Amino acid sequence: MVNMSTVNWLAVAVAAVAGFPLGMIWYGPLFGKAWMRETGVTEEKARSANPAKLYGTVLVLNLIAAWSMALVIGLAGWRTGLHVGLMIALTFVAVALGINYLFEFRTLRLWLINSGYMVVFFSVMGLILGAWH
Repeated sequence: MVNMSTVNWLAVAVAAVAGFPLGMIWYGPLFGKAWMRETGVTEEKARSANPAKLYGTVLVLNLIAAWSMALVIGLAGWRTGLHVGLMIALTFVAVALGINYLFEFRTLRLWLINSGYMVVFFSVMGLILGAWH
């Protein structure tokens, strides 16, 4: 049974927001140009997005993921949190993206960029949630 009393809501919020600076680095100087090439997203198209809608929706989705992970981690420590985040990303998120990418005929490079981000982000999220319960 899920114990809602074990959820540290401040830790959930911090874990959810952690994806933003990580994403700025990952999809900026680290892999931004390769990601844009692989997706066909141009700088003009990226600038045309509604930032409030885009980032607000991402925040809501990150909060859902962080809350769910907090329920799984419970009162475990940082090592368990890190392990849970890593395993969720590797065995659920990256695999699900991989299946979709195969049917969408997307490249291995794009899968590695996007899945790599999710593995790092979910690991950081789990670390935060496990350490700060």
